[in-house]
Amino acid sequence: MNETAKDFDGIAETAWSLLAAGAGDRRHAMHTPVVASVDADGLPQARVMVLRAADAAAATLRFHTDARSPKVAELAGRPVSVLAYDPAAAVQLRLSGIAAVLGDDPVADVAWAASTPFARRCYLAEAAPGTAAPEPTSGLSAAIEGRKPSLDDLAPARPNFAVVVVTVTRIDWLHLAQGGHRRALLTRQDPGWQGQWRVP
Repeated sequence: MNETAKDFDGIAETAWSLLAAGAGDRRHAMHTPVVASVDADGLPQARVMVLRAADAAAATLRFHTDARSPKVAELAGRPVSVLAYDPAAAVQLRLSGIAAVLGDDPVADVAWAASTPFARRCYLAEAAPGTAAPEPTSGLSAAIEGRKPSLDDLAPARPNFAVVVVTVTRIDWLHLAQGGHRRALLTRQDPGWQGQWRVP
């Protein structure tokens, strides 16, 4: 293997290491990347989502969402972009891929079981995310807001929970440095990544 190929392998390894750190540590800068899609009107939509898992071997990222959210239609089976930045590492990652939304699915069942009661409580909202409201609201009923829900309380929430899995096909890696920035485009070539240097 030539040195350039080794450089690209190292970039891919570092990128996934940062993403895995973001998924595992809520204080990490890459814990809350921006996920962007296009809506039915052709307008760009971007939102911050919590990164729940990053699997380098499968080249996937996992997020959670409300199955009733309008973004589900924008994401399911569609191209998406994920933007993450770590100021400590001075690395920006722009990832492209295809999203899948899993609701009544074993992957979602495992993710639901691993979630805390407070995380699950979000899916008890009585109306879908984005629904107009007459005043500021969490969407939760007065009976459940502000307290830890029981497992019985949470049972109606499970159908509202879904997992978003993004299969990453491209990584645009940018390293910011005073001596000169560096940028590379990595394209997935199962089981690895093919790289090309780009001007920052």
